[in-house]
Amino acid sequence: MDAFYSETLGQLLRDGWMRLDSSVLVVCGEMSDRDVFDGLGFRRVTISNLDARGAEDRFAPYAWSMQDVEALGFEDGAFDFVVVHQGLHHCRSPHRGLLEMYRVAKRGVLAFEPRDTALVRLGVRLGFGQEYEVAAVAANALQSGGVSNSATPNFVYRWTEREIEKTIHTFAPEGRARFRYFSALRVPKLRMQTMKNRWVAGSLRALLPMVRLFAAMFPGQSNCFAFAITKVDTLHPWMADATTVDAAWVRGRYEVGGVAS
Repeated sequence: MDAFYSETLGQLLRDGWMRLDSSVLVVCGEMSDRDVFDGLGFRRVTISNLDARGAEDRFAPYAWSMQDVEALGFEDGAFDFVVVHQGLHHCRSPHRGLLEMYRVAKRGVLAFEPRDTALVRLGVRLGFGQEYEVAAVAANALQSGGVSNSATPNFVYRWTEREIEKTIHTFAPEGRARFRYFSALRVPKLRMQTMKNRWVAGSLRALLPMVRLFAAMFPGQSNCFAFAITKVDTLHPWMADATTVDAAWVRGRYEVGGVAS
């Protein structure tokens, strides 16, 4: 079980951001998602993925739905929260996936994804990190685990905080969403176990204590983070409602021109 995943959800429960009876959609879901939510006592969870092999039984006691995060088949605001754990970077358009999550969520979105930092980029250039996620496809017998769960290794899309905020504010300009970030160091255990280049694998293990210390001192340079997005609940002062500008507010501050012919 991913400790960072469970601890972050636990913190959000304690803070009152989520509740155990909140309706939750998990996208790009796996058995580890079921284990984390079940371990914490969540009751109303639907787990979804593109891979439907044996899914109906595997995710009990939770519901299952075959879904593509880039084109979710649910109405706007169908679930209180939508959660993804290390799945958006497998999308052909991670931004589209994030915005579909935001659309389907009524209250908020929680995502665990790779972070784009100077240290991470250096690690990729030195061969300690992956630019394309070949290890995941190798671990799935060269059949899946890549982009859109295909056998083609996906580009590992890494996010920054500013990019997340710009993406959401562009999609929902009627108000200002709220953002909260949690940092963690994600050790590439699978890659180290399956690498045939033992020198690189050994170097990764030898450097881990130093990397852990650096990440503890500078959490903003960690290679993984979670971001909790609270959907817009207060409109900008120039908006009368979610789709209508407040004409009086605008006229009080700007000259309003005629419609161009």
